[in-house]
Amino acid sequence: MPVSSPILRVDGVTKRFPGVVALRDVSFDLRAGEVHALCGENGAGKSTLIKTISGVYPHGSYEGRLELEGSEAQWTGIHDAEQAGIAVIYQELAMVPEMTVAENIFLSNAPTRWGRIDWNRVYADTERLLKEYRLEVDPSAVVRDLGVGQQQLVEIVKALAKRSKILLLDEPTAALTESEVEILLGIVDGLRRRGLACLYISHKLGEVFRIADRITVLRDGQSVFTSDTAKTDRGEIIRHMVGREIKDFFPRRAPPVGEVLLQVKDLTVTDAGRQRPVLQNVSFELRAGEVLGIGGLMGSGRTELLMHLFGAFGQRAAGNVEMQGKPLAAGSPAEAIGRGLMLVSEDRKRYGLVLEQSVGFNLSLASLEKLSRRGLIDENAEFKRNGELFDSLGVKARGQDDIVGRLSGGNQQKVVLGKALMTEPSVVFLDEPTRGIDVGAKVDVYELVNRLTAAGKAVVLVSSELPELMGMSDRMVIFSEGRIGGVFGRAEATQEKLLTAAMAHHERTKQA
Repeated sequence: MPVSSPILRVDGVTKRFPGVVALRDVSFDLRAGEVHALCGENGAGKSTLIKTISGVYPHGSYEGRLELEGSEAQWTGIHDAEQAGIAVIYQELAMVPEMTVAENIFLSNAPTRWGRIDWNRVYADTERLLKEYRLEVDPSAVVRDLGVGQQQLVEIVKALAKRSKILLLDEPTAALTESEVEILLGIVDGLRRRGLACLYISHKLGEVFRIADRITVLRDGQSVFTSDTAKTDRGEIIRHMVGREIKDFFPRRAPPVGEVLLQVKDLTVTDAGRQRPVLQNVSFELRAGEVLGIGGLMGSGRTELLMHLFGAFGQRAAGNVEMQGKPLAAGSPAEAIGRGLMLVSEDRKRYGLVLEQSVGFNLSLASLEKLSRRGLIDENAEFKRNGELFDSLGVKARGQDDIVGRLSGGNQQKVVLGKALMTEPSVVFLDEPTRGIDVGAKVDVYELVNRLTAAGKAVVLVSSELPELMGMSDRMVIFSEGRIGGVFGRAEATQEKLLTAAMAHHERTKQA
């Protein structure tokens, strides 16, 4: 691609907070018509850098210099950055759920006529924009009724409606299906051809190497590496991100399997809100020391299976479930925990953590009964046990009193895992345990899985990433439309076989 002059230059930017230097002498540039990927572990400074560029941290609150099209940017806030042509797409969506797609897209820049909003034009322009970017969404649809992936894509269109020059995308595909990822990457590629500059933050290195022209790596708040994508490789990027070489990205060490801990026979589950069963005739067993991978497309029943077995979803219409040879009713999470089963939810912020509370509060939250004597919490025992998990999991925080909502995504996930381990489970359900965390934190999670199975525990791993599923599972059960589409051993599994199994019942449904 022809080299153009930078539209944005970050020159020696340092950002300090009390007791912490979040950014230290960060420098890189962004060119028009370029997709520039920003990679780094959680806590490396990526979010702080984005907030600095977008005016959340105004001029004067940081050291160094930002330049836009050759002139110093001295923004006093977000509005100044937006007016200059900078738009940000955060992981946490910034739309009004009760408003329509069209109302959200033109929320701050609606066309007017005779001093009033021209609603006909608002909806006509929205329809044109949605068609332009190949999004099959009704402009009059209420945003809360859309899936998370559709909401993410609508938010991008909202940014583009403002005719932005620079688009900052923070983990834009974290909640998207494979088809939605294809649409988004197509949109980003189209924006590049139009001359828009995109700063693309992602932990998914496959996406980075597919879409980025250049890559910059942040580590511990510093910019440590920048390269044309064609001149580097995945191994080099990972090495700069974590400061060490990771030779075995999926370090599965399978111990000999033991007794059957969980057995599911002919399970059918219904949801009161749906006419058809959510799960049909599901059967499998799980042994001590084993990692059983659960795969399938979004909506195939993977999460519903885990939630039902944990006592938090659906009605059991047929079938039996046994835990260590004894029946496990579709009761409650408290009952499941008491029987030695624990779930780590895919949505750690909604179901896994109390974000306003401390690390220690969250670690012991599910185990207070075990830490209590005569109805009172043994605070010394709680602090000691929390400290053991805090240290063994390598949580990067100042201490147990740190507010968990202020930690990076990877460290929040470690706290969720620590809370699960505190219950001393024999079976652990991990639902998308590495979603939204960096490479180094992923390897830490994988090593924790090895520790669990080496200790005779069993793990059920749900993952949308096929390399992860194949790399960390001893056996795989692939779901399709709420039924089992295929079962595979580690040696025989290929991505093609797994995808074919995931589509098995989709094809039968179409034929019917």
